[in-house]
Amino acid sequence: MATYVTACPRNCYSTCSLKVEVEGQRITKVEILPLNKATPAGPCLKGLSYVERVHSEERILHPLRRRADGCFARVSWDEALDEIAGKLTDLRERFGPQSVMYYQASGTKGLLNAVGANFWRLYGGYTGTYGDLCWPAGLEATRLTLGDNKHNAPWDLENARLIVLWGKNPAETNIQQMLAIDRASESGARLVVVDPRRTLSAERAELLLQPRPGTDGALALGLAHVLVEQGWIDEDFIARHVKGFSRFEELLLDYTLDRVSAITDVPQKAILRLAELMGRVKPMSVCAGFGMQRYTNSGQTMRALIALPVITGNIGKPGAGWIYANLQSAVFDLVKDPVAFFPPKENDGIARISISMARLGPDMMAQQEPPLKMAWVERGNPIPQNPETHSVIQAFRSLDFRVVVEQFMTDTAREADLVLPAKSMFEQTDVIGAYWHPYIQLKQKVIRPPGEVKPESDIYYELASRLGIEPELLKGKIPEPGDAGVELYLRDKLRPFPELSLERLAEGPVMAPGTEEVAFESLVFPTPSGKIELFSEEAAGRWGLDPLPSFREPDESLLGRYPLYFMTPNTKDRIHSQFNNLRLIRQFSREPRLHIGAEDALKRGIGDGDFVLVFNDRGELEMKACLDLSLKRGCVVVTNGWWIGDGGAANLLSAARETDMGYGAAFHDNMVEVVKMKEGLR
Repeated sequence: MATYVTACPRNCYSTCSLKVEVEGQRITKVEILPLNKATPAGPCLKGLSYVERVHSEERILHPLRRRADGCFARVSWDEALDEIAGKLTDLRERFGPQSVMYYQASGTKGLLNAVGANFWRLYGGYTGTYGDLCWPAGLEATRLTLGDNKHNAPWDLENARLIVLWGKNPAETNIQQMLAIDRASESGARLVVVDPRRTLSAERAELLLQPRPGTDGALALGLAHVLVEQGWIDEDFIARHVKGFSRFEELLLDYTLDRVSAITDVPQKAILRLAELMGRVKPMSVCAGFGMQRYTNSGQTMRALIALPVITGNIGKPGAGWIYANLQSAVFDLVKDPVAFFPPKENDGIARISISMARLGPDMMAQQEPPLKMAWVERGNPIPQNPETHSVIQAFRSLDFRVVVEQFMTDTAREADLVLPAKSMFEQTDVIGAYWHPYIQLKQKVIRPPGEVKPESDIYYELASRLGIEPELLKGKIPEPGDAGVELYLRDKLRPFPELSLERLAEGPVMAPGTEEVAFESLVFPTPSGKIELFSEEAAGRWGLDPLPSFREPDESLLGRYPLYFMTPNTKDRIHSQFNNLRLIRQFSREPRLHIGAEDALKRGIGDGDFVLVFNDRGELEMKACLDLSLKRGCVVVTNGWWIGDGGAANLLSAARETDMGYGAAFHDNMVEVVKMKEGLR
């Protein structure tokens, strides 16, 4: 038996450090590695399920080709790669290389993820996506206001005396953060939750505010109104470090308690109580989730939220700050401007970046000169996970050829012409960062890929040889197949950082060079003015928005076609569409349910366990109802990540549209109706 140090590369806050035990070529145990101060308690249920995931009988172990009857049959790697190379050669000659779409998502982190784009540029070009499904409105709002996306180290939260979880439920989605929250609470810290749902995190709070979805910006401005009116602000900090406060103060005159309470449906006394805590209890940390920045008004919402720790002087101090995204481990990126990560409509003659992740289906079908003819998908499951699933399906089915690199037969893999087996996290070494803690970690190879699985970098290398790309051109871009090639590639990427050698990383996690455990402690802000910007000319110039963080209703709320807010939060049982196919997870997550409050259910004659139809103009879902007393009136919930075959693919009901800044996906801006299904129709 051998024991290895590694780390989980999934798209998750925690990016847990792990120890794994291996007997022969089998993972037998996943254990705690307490060297990571942010994740000392070890993995969640999903992390423990890796033993099953790696060795699952449902895992794809060989290339598969779609037959004429729609089923899949095993083919050899030579057959699969020869067919792909033939298609690529033909499409490049007939339509140009930009007739191929390269779609890569955030299923796993790692330096080797860059190999895909390197290959497609060597091929001669491709069409790619911009924007992101997850968090860019909040990233851009933070950059516009503070100049950089970083926050205090996770363990610093123990120093907070007031913790506000705004639209965040770490008890399910960031469980390691709950350790710091619990320690802070034990030493006297106050905990407040702002969320339309009474979540597991809210059960520990002394105060819960439940705003109408999409109105968080108005609530933040109402709180700021009270803080200014009562003098609960840090005037010295504002004078020294804040740009635009006087104009912001004028904006707040419109956000009286009466008006804000009417907009948000939050009682005035609750707003006053939270404002008093924010004004009197320091240090304060505001921990914001990703869900509320997935509305059409969400960038401005996040700017309004950031203003609360700013005007109370809770920036650059232990236990204080704005906790949203910590990109201090992104030391390998050339730029940290989140919009530069996802540039729109860029065409350098090789990469045509012209498809919005938020509008994937419509934008794929709109491409001309050349139109799209082929798609390559890796590390993603776009059919159920991107907005407006119906249009994504239509777009994929309109292509001539589709290749999907996957571990399991997902909804997207089922639409492929060729499915190529993907490696697991234990089958190739890589280096990963995080977006909550500041560690760089080594994800070590601990077993050989099973069956005929090839790492993606090997697939690209073999395709390159079939396309006549000279080996000399691949150096530094695509590692040679095998462990030695990967090691050379990673050492080259680590060379500028001597403290991040593979040998050092093999011992455990290492904090990124230049890490600030207290973000902005120097009170230097890399904004145009050098100050925190509540008034941002760039917000107006780049996004056409009010320079101040003003509030407007979300687009779908204004339409008034449907009465219920359709919330699709994350769950502890899945990372989006991953893990729920495993037996270990299925015992806790058997089928999708529509969670509906008692008052809304009674109005519609719905009882617990009844079959219901959830619908709007874009689609419909059929599932059982679950009466849920934790929900605010007018809200219904289906957790995201269910596959179409499970009957709960929430994006069948969402719209393909962007957030107000950052090119994010506004799929939470979504209204529905629910009716009880008649007996016999199920």
